[in-house]
Amino acid sequence: MKIAVVGTGAMGSVYAALLADAGNEVWAVDTWAAHVTAMRDSGLRVEGASGDRTVRLNATTDLAEAGACDLYILATKADGVGAAARAITPHMGAHSLVLTIQNGLGAGERIAEHMPTANVLLGVAEGFGASMRGPGHAHHNGMKLIRIGEMEGGRTDRAEAVAQVWRDAGFDVKAFADIEQLIWEKYVCNCTFSGPCTVFDNTIGEIMAAPDRWAIALGCARETYALGRAQGVTFSYDDPVAYVTAFGARMPDARPSMLLDHHAGRRSEIDALNGMAAVLGARAGIATPYNGTLTAIIRAREAAFGQ
Repeated sequence: MKIAVVGTGAMGSVYAALLADAGNEVWAVDTWAAHVTAMRDSGLRVEGASGDRTVRLNATTDLAEAGACDLYILATKADGVGAAARAITPHMGAHSLVLTIQNGLGAGERIAEHMPTANVLLGVAEGFGASMRGPGHAHHNGMKLIRIGEMEGGRTDRAEAVAQVWRDAGFDVKAFADIEQLIWEKYVCNCTFSGPCTVFDNTIGEIMAAPDRWAIALGCARETYALGRAQGVTFSYDDPVAYVTAFGARMPDARPSMLLDHHAGRRSEIDALNGMAAVLGARAGIATPYNGTLTAIIRAREAAFGQ
C-alpha cells in the first residue's frame, strides 16, 4: 500500500517506520526540515517497545512530491489537522482514504472544513508514550492498541482492510463500529492526566500518589464524563473514577505529551483537551471548573513561550 504519514513527530515516526518496515511504500511528510533531512540521509530510527530499527523510507516537506496515495495518515497535533487536510486534498485519488489519529476532540470536524468526509476514518492510539530523541530518531515506551472506525459510523470492509495493513506491520489494531465512543473514552483519560500532570510537572503515578492533586485530576474526569453523557455518548463504563484509575495504574512513569511539550517550550494541544471541555461545558450549561482552571493556567504559561 502507498501511505503518506503527514506529521512525523514521535507518534507519526513510529507509524511510518513500522509500516515501511512491513513493505509498504511510505512517505514521511513533515515541516521539520532537519528531521526530513535526517530521514533521507540516514533513515528513520525507532526504538523502544517494538525493538530498535532504522528504516529507509521516502521523506519530504512537500506533500506534492508523494503524489496520490492509497492512505493518508494524519498524525499532526490537533491544531494541525485542518492544515494537513487542506494540503492533501489536491493530491488524493478517487479511492484514497484518510485516517486521522489525534488526542482530544474535533479532528473529524476540522477535516470536514476542507473535504467531504465519506472517505475519512477516525483513530485512537493508546499506550505508546512516544517522544523524539532527535531528528530522524523516535522512541516509544509501549504500543498497546490502535482503534479505528468510519467517521460516519458502522462496520465496513475497508476499515477492516486498513486495520489489517497495520496488523501486518506489528500493531495491535481493531476496527469498531462506534469509534466516537472510543474517542470519548480516551478523551476522559486525556483530560484527567494531561492538564494536571502539566500544571504540577508530575508523571501519571506522581499525580495519583498526591491526594490533593489526584482530587483535581478526578474532578476533570467527572466533568468530561458528564459532558460525554450529555452528548449522547454510550460509554462502556459507568464509573469514570474507576476507569481512569485503572488506566493510570498501567503507566505510572508516563508523562503526557502536553507535559513533554512544555518541557520543550512548545505550545500544547490544550484547546483540544481540557480547553475543549470548558467550551463544551459552556454550550451544554455544565460547569467545568477543574478543566477550565487548568486550561487558564496552561494558556498563561504558553503565552510566555512566544510561539
